[in-house]
Amino acid sequence: MKSIKLLVAALIAFLPSLALAQDPAAQGMGVMGQVIFFAGFILIFYFLIWRPQSKRAKEHKALMGGLNKGDEVVTSGGVAGRITKVTDDFIVVEVADNVEIKVQKVAVAAALPKGTLKDI
Repeated sequence: MKSIKLLVAALIAFLPSLALAQDPAAQGMGVMGQVIFFAGFILIFYFLIWRPQSKRAKEHKALMGGLNKGDEVVTSGGVAGRITKVTDDFIVVEVADNVEIKVQKVAVAAALPKGTLKDI
C-alpha cells in the first residue's frame, strides 16, 4: 500500500515536467484556428444558453401580459387558484372559498386550462 502511494506521489511530481517536455516541432493552433475555435464557442453559447433563455423570458412576459380575471394559474411556489383581480404588478388569487392571496404577476409560473381546479 505504501509503495502505491509513493508511485502516485512520484507521478504527480513528474507530471508538470512531462507537460512541459513537448516536441519543439509541434505547433499549436494558428490564428485562424483560434478564430474558428472562438466562433464555435460563441455559437454553442448562443444556441445552448442565450436563445432558450430569451425564448422562455418572452413566453413568460406574454403570460404575464395575458392574465385576466377568471384565469386559473399556478404560482412559482406551487399555489394553484383562480384570479379574482388584476392590477399592474399584482394579482389576487382565490385559493379556496373566501380565501384570497395577493401575488406578484412575475410569480405566476403557468396558466392552467379552464376547469383544472375542479378536478383537483
